[in-house]
Amino acid sequence: MMKIKPVLPSLREKKRYLAFEIISDKKIENTTDISNAINTGCINFFGEQGMAKAGLIFLNDKYNKQNQRGLIKVSNKMTDNLKAALCFVKEIDSQKVILRSVGVSGILKKAYEKYISA
Repeated sequence: MMKIKPVLPSLREKKRYLAFEIISDKKIENTTDISNAINTGCINFFGEQGMAKAGLIFLNDKYNKQNQRGLIKVSNKMTDNLKAALCFVKEIDSQKVILRSVGVSGILKKAYEKYISA
């Protein structure tokens, strides 16, 4: 069986990790509800084609439940659009929330240490 050659680094899509914070009255711990709310807000703002270009991935395992911060992987060209789309998320699991962008990094470890676990 033939082995598939990996994609060269110069041909790969560049990505960024956007750290966000949830401001709410009660703690929100269900990551699937958070992911669904963010995806819905982004679809309303970007549309289907914009979502495909953005390549959004909500990182469930990097969500900190104590300070309600998490990471989203996004294309480097769509980071500003994602920040704008987060403003349109008004509620998660029928609870009023505010999503705030904390910072952006190109390295996952740096984004987690600097913005999430701090």
